[in-house]
Amino acid sequence: MSDSYALALQKGVRARLVADSTITNLVSTRVYDEPPAEPAYPFIRFGDITPRTADTDGSLNAEVALNIEAYSRATGRVEAAQIAEAIRTSLHRSEANVSVAGFHLIELRCEAYFVDRDLEGRGYSVNVVLSAMLETA
Repeated sequence: MSDSYALALQKGVRARLVADSTITNLVSTRVYDEPPAEPAYPFIRFGDITPRTADTDGSLNAEVALNIEAYSRATGRVEAAQIAEAIRTSLHRSEANVSVAGFHLIELRCEAYFVDRDLEGRGYSVNVVLSAMLETA
């Protein structure tokens, strides 16, 4: 069985992020679906992924909302903001650079990103909101 829209997109986005030298200079290859119990900081993880069917003219399509989170324990928000911008730069309108097995990535957009103090007050968290349109290959 092939991957779903959401899982195929997650795999393609992860591959793109770990292949991007700007990202790896900031977080190494610490791009997780679920981080380990005591992760090294900073790191990136996948947040919510929500596919919505968008079939048209006999074509099987999906719109996928994808949130990518990042966490920094550095003093101040600079590192977290750099990670957010690196994720946006790596993924926004980068359809040609993201391979999604079994699907054609029609569009990939960064809708917004947020840098906030984390809930524990020990660092900063990032939320990058992406939107993708995929069709079955």
